[in-house]
Amino acid sequence: QLIQFKADINAVNEHGNTPLHYACFWGHDQVAEDLVSNGALVSVANKYGETPIDKAKTPLREVLKGGCPGLCAVPGWCGGVGSTRCSQDCRISCRIFSHPNVLPVLGACQAPPAPHPIIISHWMPYGSLYNVLHEGTNFVVDQMQAVKFALDIARGMAFLHTLEPLIPRHHLNSRSIMIDEDMTARISMADVKFSFQCPGRMYAPAWVAPEALQKKPEEINRRSADMWSFAVLLWELVTREVPFADLSNMEIGMKVALEGLRPTIPPGISPHICKLMKICMNEDPAKRPKFDMIVPILEKMQEK
Repeated sequence: QLIQFKADINAVNEHGNTPLHYACFWGHDQVAEDLVSNGALVSVANKYGETPIDKAKTPLREVLKGGCPGLCAVPGWCGGVGSTRCSQDCRISCRIFSHPNVLPVLGACQAPPAPHPIIISHWMPYGSLYNVLHEGTNFVVDQMQAVKFALDIARGMAFLHTLEPLIPRHHLNSRSIMIDEDMTARISMADVKFSFQCPGRMYAPAWVAPEALQKKPEEINRRSADMWSFAVLLWELVTREVPFADLSNMEIGMKVALEGLRPTIPPGISPHICKLMKICMNEDPAKRPKFDMIVPILEKMQEK
């Protein structure tokens, strides 16, 4: 009945467990199969690193494995020299996908001539948040929807910021946020370069904190820099504009880093959102809030 009324089938509790975790643990095989057939993810790991498959007993475990070949392929996916190291690295990295606001992994593989592993994720019908806001989709983002997107992103980032170490080379911007069919914003990890991939990456400087453009990566507070990027995303959500659209990436990077270029908050913006934007975009990185501090603020905005 809950499925019939469009309940979130992958909702997690404080332990990170989904309905599928409990169906597998208590041996409710038919319920588990119904959940999977309606979109439940077998790849979601709880806070202890356990997936529903880990909780399931035979023969349900084999049924679930059969429905998720990508997951089963992970232990041997690299092949050749260094495969053990690579598969361990992948399994650890895939833990970051176990949150409803982080785009989950369906599978991973590597086959010649591809030089690096291929991560397979869900098809997102609306594309990225950038597509929704700027590229002529039929979807209208009003203030209520903008706050919901912001809350989704903040929840996802709050989760990612609990990870130690932090994800390397992850840059938050509207192209890295994907929109699900139920209008849920999910942080995409598809472009992140893990330790088993090449270190080089291009990113969009319009969303990057000034200190991240001025200093070496090891010299900045990544969590504070992400909060600046979130503030620019919030500006983008409420203005429906591309930040610094009239400048090239090189000009943006130079002007933000050296000339104090900042997004201008136009009149007519909600005072609550305006205040939150200014707090998150504090010039002093140490004075920016953490994501778990702004989630309750956005939840209150959503209730109004």
